[in-house]
Amino acid sequence: MRVLILHNRYQFAGGEDAVVRQESEMLTAAGIAVEVFITDNDGIVSASSQLRAARDAFYSRNSYRLAAQRIAAFRPDVVHVHNFLPRLSPSVYDAALDSHCAVVQSLHNYRLLCVNAQLFRNGSPCEKCVGRTLAFPGVLHKCYRGSGGASAVVAGMTAAHRVRGTWRNRVHRYIAVSEFARELFIRSKTVPADRIVVKPNPVADPGIGRGDGNHFLFAGRLSPEKGIRVLLQAAALQGGLGLPLKIAGDGPLKSEVLAAAATQPNIEYLGSCDRTTIAGLMQRATALIFPSICYETFGLTIAEAFAAGTPAIASNLGVAAETVIERENGLLFEAGNPKALQSAAAALLASPGLIAHLRRGARSTYEQRYTTDKNLAALLDVYDQALHAAGVQLAADPQLVATRSAH
Repeated sequence: MRVLILHNRYQFAGGEDAVVRQESEMLTAAGIAVEVFITDNDGIVSASSQLRAARDAFYSRNSYRLAAQRIAAFRPDVVHVHNFLPRLSPSVYDAALDSHCAVVQSLHNYRLLCVNAQLFRNGSPCEKCVGRTLAFPGVLHKCYRGSGGASAVVAGMTAAHRVRGTWRNRVHRYIAVSEFARELFIRSKTVPADRIVVKPNPVADPGIGRGDGNHFLFAGRLSPEKGIRVLLQAAALQGGLGLPLKIAGDGPLKSEVLAAAATQPNIEYLGSCDRTTIAGLMQRATALIFPSICYETFGLTIAEAFAAGTPAIASNLGVAAETVIERENGLLFEAGNPKALQSAAAALLASPGLIAHLRRGARSTYEQRYTTDKNLAALLDVYDQALHAAGVQLAADPQLVATRSAH
């Protein structure tokens, strides 16, 4: 089997970029031929380049041509698209289909349902555009980068391809990374329910940590939907969180985190950290704090914490409530409520026995759901389904048979 991975990288590196890297490494290690084609938004700065990007977001003939060239040179069986906005555009599906490849699309976010891809507006989850052909509320509220024009482009793109039948007819399988996300997509009636397969994101095994750092950890993008302000408010309450709080990441609320760290000795801002540093922080943390106030599709840092045997204190919203099992691998608190977060932290610290129990549960959850071995088997199964739907026949590959037998 040969797999071509397509991805439009974000300006701020995030979970999707990490998953593209992890899955490509996982497939390559299993002996599967993989090529990764990545583009980015770095050149979209001038007014003229922004206009071209807006035009191409609907259908980029240049991206069609580039994808077709890669396909002709590499001859993949499967074309796996991660993020196509804005530079790749849905034209890459046509390039794959015209070359008789199976097409898989990962649903890392809610782009097909929501202008800003987060189902989040004015500090809380928003479903006003779910199920609409044209996301007019998203345009009205300027949900994409605060721009009415840019919001209209994204809404127009998704509507045009919904009417065209792109989402229903040009993708053989969609990967939802949680059951929560799958149900939202099914409810929206944007993509066929029978083509959506749930496969969590993979997490490499860092080894079980000792949890001896005596600190709580937040790791991720510093943006409103991630609940950063809730976290800072909880740390500022009388008594704080009971342990020092380490914050790793970057984003638009960095200045607020820096200000809090400057005035509160129990907060340490570490800046943007590499994967190795984050893994070490996870291994030593008493718990990960996941205060998100939006509909996350997955929650990669929770899975990474579980891999290290570190429990999570998470908001009871969306996928976090699906992933964190109360008093089994973590604790849940009311989303958006700083006092509830403080109370959950206090409940954890009041019982060393509970901490030990949650650490075992966290690692057990990782081993059951998120290991690369289990993920590889699930991903290959998705590819098989897509190949069958596309009518693509693979030649017998002894190495692939051996790989599947081993996983």
